[in-house]
Amino acid sequence: MRHASRAIALSSLTLLALGLYGCPKGNESSSGGDTKGGNTPTTKSSTETSSSAKIRIAVIPKGTAHSFWKGMEAGALKAGEEEGVEVIWKGPDRENDITSQVNLVQNQSNNSVQGVVLAATDATALVKPIKDLTSKGIAVVTVDSGVKEDVAACYIATDNVRGGELGAEELAKAIGGKGKVGLMLFLKGAVSNDEREKGFKQGLKKYPGIQIVSELYASSPAESLNLTTNMLTANPDIVGIFAAAEPNGVGAANYLRQTKKVGKIKLVAYDTSPEEVKALNENIIQSLIVQNPYEMGYQGVKTVLKAIRKQTIDKKFVDSGVVVVTKENKDKPEIQKLLTVPTK
Repeated sequence: MRHASRAIALSSLTLLALGLYGCPKGNESSSGGDTKGGNTPTTKSSTETSSSAKIRIAVIPKGTAHSFWKGMEAGALKAGEEEGVEVIWKGPDRENDITSQVNLVQNQSNNSVQGVVLAATDATALVKPIKDLTSKGIAVVTVDSGVKEDVAACYIATDNVRGGELGAEELAKAIGGKGKVGLMLFLKGAVSNDEREKGFKQGLKKYPGIQIVSELYASSPAESLNLTTNMLTANPDIVGIFAAAEPNGVGAANYLRQTKKVGKIKLVAYDTSPEEVKALNENIIQSLIVQNPYEMGYQGVKTVLKAIRKQTIDKKFVDSGVVVVTKENKDKPEIQKLLTVPTK
């Protein structure tokens, strides 16, 4: 009886300890992101239940500061909330910082995650980190910008070749089908960048009177402003610019506003930041090529969950959509929904 009493006492102590301390948790908190690189933990997207703690998903964008990424973040967190899973949002400070993103992806194998949603900064450099994760049983879905090898469970993105073609058509329309133009890009080697460039150049083949005289790369509005200055100083006869990403569009629009060249140089830009929408309303930007980052984040989390749960993923590529927005159609409800940076 003495041994039995001792066993009961030990069992009671064990149960008490478990009740007091619970199960161990991961060291990294879920993040709603921030404007300084997404490294400041905020509130969790999942409920504080033992069931939700079973699945953790890291969403790793190219950057976190611009409106495009905030839309993607909102979609990812909404999907995580609906599914009752923990979503960790963390990206590099700069969108062209390939090394930092590679390190972030590699670190996820030690971060107790079951899945990763990734917008790849480079189509080649991220292949091996993805392979390393999948070899350890961590599911990976790419969004916005994929990689060269078929190593992810699914790729969810804009048809960026089509987006580039639409940019060419809109710019050609704005400048009357002839003249010298500039092309402002953001990161050579990123699939989204290279496909937009390809589409734009393909689109201009229909317009033999248009000549690209300058191609520059910038990944921030300030840098884009400076490079637009350089572009127009070297080529003062440029009559139009295609800005292939949000920071390019903001920087080029600021240049035209500051130098009072609004209307003299036509501008077509990708994305829908508040600054770009304001420039559209002011006739600084003639057209916006609009994506759906919220849908990318939302479907990215939903799809990687399918991979984690060993469910069938019907398509390897999902087109998240692209539309042209002008002053004429911007007030339509379906367009306004795309122009408003969503919150969770």
